[in-house]
Amino acid sequence: MRALADSEGQDDGVIGFHAQQAVEKAFKAVLAAREFDVPRTHDISFLLRQLAKVGNAAPAPLTDARWLSPWAVTTRYDEVEDEPLDRSEAVELAASAVGWASTVVDRLP
Repeated sequence: MRALADSEGQDDGVIGFHAQQAVEKAFKAVLAAREFDVPRTHDISFLLRQLAKVGNAAPAPLTDARWLSPWAVTTRYDEVEDEPLDRSEAVELAASAVGWASTVVDRLP
């Protein structure tokens, strides 16, 4: 995702999709590590609520990742928004989510 984000010729939809997937999979890794049924969803807001239920609420900066949800499906198959993707913010959120999830999972028994 980082390499693609640096390429001006790469479509925002590709970067947005990978950023959303990184956040989604990071959140689902925490849920799985807590032995919680991992839902089949791309909805970051829903996953954030599930994390809170298992006692691993994501830190405040990661709640901003909600805006990535449409990049999972909507922007790939439906009409694309006129507003371009903030690539640096998407990459930063994805990296933060993966780092946070790794720390949480490593600390679990």
